[in-house]
Amino acid sequence: MNRSPAPLEAGFLARAEAWVFDLDNTLYPAASGLFTQIDLRMRQYISELLDLEPDEAHRLQKRYFEEFGTTLRGLMMRHGIEPRKFLDYVHDIDLSPLTPDSALAAALERLSGRLLIFTNGTTGHAERITGHLGLGHLFEGVFDIEASDYVPKPDPAVYRRLVERYRLYPRNTVMVEDIARNLEPAAAMGMTTVWVATESPWGRQGSQDGYVHHVAEDLTEWLNEVVDFRS
Repeated sequence: MNRSPAPLEAGFLARAEAWVFDLDNTLYPAASGLFTQIDLRMRQYISELLDLEPDEAHRLQKRYFEEFGTTLRGLMMRHGIEPRKFLDYVHDIDLSPLTPDSALAAALERLSGRLLIFTNGTTGHAERITGHLGLGHLFEGVFDIEASDYVPKPDPAVYRRLVERYRLYPRNTVMVEDIARNLEPAAAMGMTTVWVATESPWGRQGSQDGYVHHVAEDLTEWLNEVVDFRS
């Protein structure tokens, strides 16, 4: 179940000046399997690049993810790859498992603040996903992995760059993310954090820590609860 905000918290959330959303497995459900496609294409890319068997490529992929924050960062640091080619390859996925999400669109439209996307993916990937979901027109901008000079979340410097670019006031900004540990730098800056609950062990790491202020099992339902308090 959603961890519903108390009335005073909900009142604050409903009046927030800005909402910063992660993209993958946050604005669409992890159960869609969309990110599984990306994961598989990463494995294929590494297998071909380094002439590895798929299982070995998969192990290397996960090791780089854990060590560097993204598989891409590991490949750049250890093998000097050109990031654009990798990103274009891994984001070439089938979106048919996703259907337009009019309920989420309506919930986002009810928020009074600015809406932004903060992703370790690319702007093109974000625009393709949100366009397919029927959400693209709602977001003011996308702060992507290229904007962060390919340094991924949760490096605190990337969050500072996001705040500077969009002139955000952290104490009146809400960040929503499915990987709990990516919320830690946001909370340290003063943002209010919302973890979109997942069964992924990696996503759950840190979810019981104090930097997770709110938990949403169902993002659309949780957002509507927030705005209903204001109403």
